[in-house]
Amino acid sequence: MPIDRAPLGTFLRSRRDRITPAQAGITAFPGPRRVPGLRKEELAVLAGLSPDHYSRLEQGRQQTVTDDVVEALSRALQLDDIEALHLRHLAAPTAPRRRMPPDLPARADPGMLRLMAQLDQVPTLLLGHRSEVLAGNTLLREVLGWSADPGASFARWLLLDPAARERITNWADFAASTVGALRFEVGRHPTDRRLAALVRELRDGDPDVSRWWDDQRVTFRTSLTKKVAHPVAGPLVFGIESVVGPHDPDQRLVVYTVEPDSPTARVLPLLANWATTTSDRGL
Repeated sequence: MPIDRAPLGTFLRSRRDRITPAQAGITAFPGPRRVPGLRKEELAVLAGLSPDHYSRLEQGRQQTVTDDVVEALSRALQLDDIEALHLRHLAAPTAPRRRMPPDLPARADPGMLRLMAQLDQVPTLLLGHRSEVLAGNTLLREVLGWSADPGASFARWLLLDPAARERITNWADFAASTVGALRFEVGRHPTDRRLAALVRELRDGDPDVSRWWDDQRVTFRTSLTKKVAHPVAGPLVFGIESVVGPHDPDQRLVVYTVEPDSPTARVLPLLANWATTTSDRGL
């Protein structure tokens, strides 16, 4: 079956549009310009490709894409490490991957659960590659005001639930990064129909999500600041860090870190104790 090269072409065009000849360090080819960034011919020269070869790539007509071509395009387009890795995934979507039954929920890695148990003083969340919740601690649920039940979609809550916008005061920054992370996972799992269905649902459900998806931004394990408006504890500020386990690269532990002696660090133990007490009481 022929490989669908449309995502590769779309990504290349989006990255070509954002870099000008001056930024690429070349003299613009003469004649009127109908594109915001590089022309196809200019990028082909930068990457050491023939214009016809590059045109076939962007039009989705080139089935075989070598590592040398991917590296040359990454350099010419000045891609960052995550974008270059995403381009590699798009160029080789048939690379062997660990297969899992499509309808069975992923099981939380025991080692990651043990790590979570050592981090119960801060909010933590274990996610699968479709953003499905594999595990979450009590403090995370209290901070976000969300149940975070196993199997629930973090992306669906974050991007479509109005409560998420109210709780996370810098929602747009965090939401846009989440969309970029979903794009990265689609590149890693191009045949995952459940993941593709989730993306369609999210795009149909919110115009911001659709706009962020169309801009082709790619993120992965990005360190972010999350600002939360908690109804009891007040403003909270966390540094969000992600850890990928050694046994299953599709599982990601998300840790909400705090600056020592910050207002959030001082109030978090009280909030943790209060959350545990109310949870024990079934409130």
